[in-house]
Amino acid sequence: MKTKEWQVLGAVIATGMMGFSGVLIETSMNVTFPHLMQEFHTNASGVQWVTTGYLLAIAVVVPVTAYLIRRFSVRQLFTWSNGVFILGLMLDSFSPTLAILLLGRLAQGIGTGIALPLMFHIILTKSPLAKRGVMMGIGTMTTSIAPAIGPTYGGLLLSTLGWRSIFWFLLLILGFSLVLGLRSIPAEQTHPKETLNWGAFLSLALGLTALLLAIDGQSVWLALVSLLPFTCFILMNRRHPLLNLRIFKLAGFAGMVYAFLVFQAVLLGLSFVLPNYLQLALHVSATTAGLFMFPGAVMGAILAPVSGRLLDRYGYAKPIGFGLVTATLALMVMTWFFPRLSFGGLLLGHVVLMTGVGFAYSNLMTTALGLLPIEDHADGNSVLNTLQQFIGASATAVMAQFLAQAVAKHPVTGVVQGSQNGLMCLTMLILIAVIVFGANLIYLKHKASV
Repeated sequence: MKTKEWQVLGAVIATGMMGFSGVLIETSMNVTFPHLMQEFHTNASGVQWVTTGYLLAIAVVVPVTAYLIRRFSVRQLFTWSNGVFILGLMLDSFSPTLAILLLGRLAQGIGTGIALPLMFHIILTKSPLAKRGVMMGIGTMTTSIAPAIGPTYGGLLLSTLGWRSIFWFLLLILGFSLVLGLRSIPAEQTHPKETLNWGAFLSLALGLTALLLAIDGQSVWLALVSLLPFTCFILMNRRHPLLNLRIFKLAGFAGMVYAFLVFQAVLLGLSFVLPNYLQLALHVSATTAGLFMFPGAVMGAILAPVSGRLLDRYGYAKPIGFGLVTATLALMVMTWFFPRLSFGGLLLGHVVLMTGVGFAYSNLMTTALGLLPIEDHADGNSVLNTLQQFIGASATAVMAQFLAQAVAKHPVTGVVQGSQNGLMCLTMLILIAVIVFGANLIYLKHKASV
């Protein structure tokens, strides 16, 4: 598939492999948390920053990508992001302290934060409209298949070569990604006169950081403090937009975004809760906890391009509606029967839930961006990816708090109660998403008929 000199499929796979590597590390590191807590003498709230800090770095970098895409060529951005990612891998491959480990994770977050929007930008601007759903599915599959491999990958390496080896093997993937990307992405004209709204960028970064710290520490005071940089961002963003927030006024966009973000919260929340619950409560090995996530995540990854083809052929309502309902019912059953579910029962529930994710997740993003005018696609892409990563970081922080607080109150039964509380929170969010999507569907159909 080519557009002029572009090899679109190769470019999507190359950038997707960077996203794949980022998610792979994220989910494989979740399996190592009990071990890291012992090695670095910290608790669940401390070690979760290995994931939360990474996601926060992505959330801070992504808002700048709309500017970066206008200012630099795709080839330049791809090369830089790949190089920063490799630097982060090298730091983490020998990290002697938690601080060095977090520094490497931040570098990986910066690389991923550029690569993910870049992949969707390539799909939205270079692939034919009739095949956009399939291409979005392929792009999403490269990142969504990582949770299928990540916990197993992390568990096996932790049990054999140690957790630092998790980073060694990814250097080969990043090297292949670099070669493929340079072959597939041509040099293009840039726009060096484009300027960055530094005031808006810094205020947004401070606001996101303060809000995430407030969520992590359950601090109302810090949450109120975060309003100040957010207010500054809104005022500075009006003069020279870093993010085009007016897109939320377009019919149906906000509702689709909410449902998409709920799925992100569910994916990241469960990837933290379940491996830790299995190891701490059911006393299974890290390898077994990793293998637990494999069937469901493979199901979600395989269904992503299939559901994209269904969207191209039948529209968004049926695949997204089916996926939402399926995931909601599975999560409700898992939450209600959680303390009594065996390893096999949890596994079945997770596979059914991920079936729903496979039908709805990537299609929600495709549909949300498809509601925007073509000239707003870069801004929509940046907004969606910013919120996606911040919600992922927030979900991880909230799940860690549920677990840590319950264990502090009840050292014996706290893991079960904390994990179930986390699932209850996710269930409430997805129930609201079903209602919002249904209302959105009725509204859009009414608007189209008028």
